[in-house]
Amino acid sequence: MTENELKERTKSFALRVFKMCESLPRNVTAKAIVSQLVRSASSVAANYRAVCRARSAADFRNKLAVVEEEADESAFWIELAAEAGLMPAKRLADLLREAHELTAIFVASRRTSARRDR
Repeated sequence: MTENELKERTKSFALRVFKMCESLPRNVTAKAIVSQLVRSASSVAANYRAVCRARSAADFRNKLAVVEEEADESAFWIELAAEAGLMPAKRLADLLREAHELTAIFVASRRTSARRDR
């Protein structure tokens, strides 16, 4: 996957999360989850753009670690939305799978970068 394809994929993930959040009920639980999920999902896309502008290998890995954490956090909030009964898990499955795939991509990228520097 190219840098630009991954930029688009992370942006698409954020937009899909936004749309999902718009469809959640308006209650205290949903409000808390939506607030965190919107932040973490948009952070995946925004911080990946920062990764693409890293100034060194160390900077690259550090920024990737942030993206990895935000993707994993997004997965957590999606899981929590399902477990709180805000939306059926079946409807969230594709979004959760994408969060896990993005996390795996960034973990692998960071590890590959670290191996190359040894």
